[in-house]
Amino acid sequence: MNEEVMSVDFGLHPIDAIILVVYFVFTIGLGLYLSRRHDTAEDYFLAGRKMVWPLIGLSLFASNISSTTLIGLAGDAYSTGIAVFNYEWMAAVILVFFAIFYLPTILRSRIYTMPEMLERRFNRTARTYFSGLTIFLNIVVDTAGSLYAGGLVMKLIFPDMPMSVTISILAVIAGIYTIAGGLAAVIYTDTIQALLLIFGSILISIFALDRAGGWENVVSQVSAHQLSLIRPIGDPSVPWLGLVTGVALLGFYFWCTNQFMVQRVLSAKDINHGRWGALFAGLLKLPVLFIMVLPGTMAIVLFPELERADMVYPTLLFELLPVGILGLVLAGFVAALMSQIDSTLNSASTLVTMDFVRQRFPSLNQHQLMRVGQLVTFIFMVLAVLWAPQIENFGSLFQYLQKVLSYAVPPVLVLFLIGFFWQGATSKGAMTTLVLGTAGGVTLFLANEVLGWTNLHFLYIAPILFVFCSMVLVASSLISPAKISEEARQFVWSRKDFDAETEALRSEPLWRNYRVLSVLLLITTALVVGSFW
Repeated sequence: MNEEVMSVDFGLHPIDAIILVVYFVFTIGLGLYLSRRHDTAEDYFLAGRKMVWPLIGLSLFASNISSTTLIGLAGDAYSTGIAVFNYEWMAAVILVFFAIFYLPTILRSRIYTMPEMLERRFNRTARTYFSGLTIFLNIVVDTAGSLYAGGLVMKLIFPDMPMSVTISILAVIAGIYTIAGGLAAVIYTDTIQALLLIFGSILISIFALDRAGGWENVVSQVSAHQLSLIRPIGDPSVPWLGLVTGVALLGFYFWCTNQFMVQRVLSAKDINHGRWGALFAGLLKLPVLFIMVLPGTMAIVLFPELERADMVYPTLLFELLPVGILGLVLAGFVAALMSQIDSTLNSASTLVTMDFVRQRFPSLNQHQLMRVGQLVTFIFMVLAVLWAPQIENFGSLFQYLQKVLSYAVPPVLVLFLIGFFWQGATSKGAMTTLVLGTAGGVTLFLANEVLGWTNLHFLYIAPILFVFCSMVLVASSLISPAKISEEARQFVWSRKDFDAETEALRSEPLWRNYRVLSVLLLITTALVVGSFW
């Protein structure tokens, strides 16, 4: 670490420390209070299906913006430019797609998990495969990664405290209210955390812009390449073809099929609130450019000699923010960390309980399922605490695990996308796709990541495997055609239902019409992207 970074004082003033302690106590207290308000599995895992759109949107946003995201957005903007924002604005487009096509189906079916949708469309094996994969990614990658990133920053503040202790404290705090309060506690605390996160990020942007001498000064000292969202096809960060294909596919997995995100939408009181909540989350993703990405660009002017990109965000915090304000913003960082942890713990618990335990022991009642969920959450919390410190010793392994997504999810994406729009996709076709798609993913992973036989950008991996799996599903379904069941037909998009909805929307005022809101969101997204083309 260079002298400039070493000169940064990462110590906390007592006022800032008190603010952090108050935040922790409040969060735990709220979770424990909410634990008294449920007694069934539906209450615990889906908040009684009573959530309204502002809470859903803010919870989606908070669950998505983890501690690793905050550090990564600023760090990438500093080292390679603002192209990292492409992952953020693409979310708005994907959520519009989700709101129009998938959301009505999954809410009407009253499913608990997204793997359950695959079982009802295809078979039990598809559900088991996707549920197991999601649990693995949630705990080994998402939860442990967030704990590790949070531990790194907390280590700067408390250098004498072992990282394992810091990680354990963070996990236990998030685990307490998640175990006690279920999804309702997660969503309500996420809402507060989202507001705190947005407020803190706005403050960082204001202080950074002021210290950098204004936007014109930043533009004059930063290359046009670093301020461009659309990159050449050979760009090592986000090539434009990878943006159109890879980012879109991985975004569909994250926002439309990943349990820890979709679970918030499943808790909606009705279809309208689910749609509005999803669109609201998409809207919240757009200011991320100005309050989380561009501060990393401003750091190029402020701290041009930083050697490590992961130090950009902590340096901005401790160099720019005064006493009191630092405590609030740091609470926002911790809020992002806690939101990721509580979301993944609750999601993994739901998957284990509803996709495995309930299937194995169908006689369990709603209250017993809730208790199982609380026990599973506790177990996963302990596992995450044990695994997270090991990431420091196996950095290359963790990088591999993060890349697993591109190699592992294409078979499932094909089942969700083609199976939803083509009723000719069969159960046998789904099985063949999972087997051959997984084999293809493992083979490509070994060739590209381990043996070095190929050098494909990870954003091209997902589309290549997606095309391969699509061909497998279509071919194997045509070879062994089968009549679709009535239950499976419920999970195939219907033009008739879409037209009926169009007719119903004619009587809705424009401000309630989700299609009008979707168009406005897409226009706003285009304007933001066009401004930094």
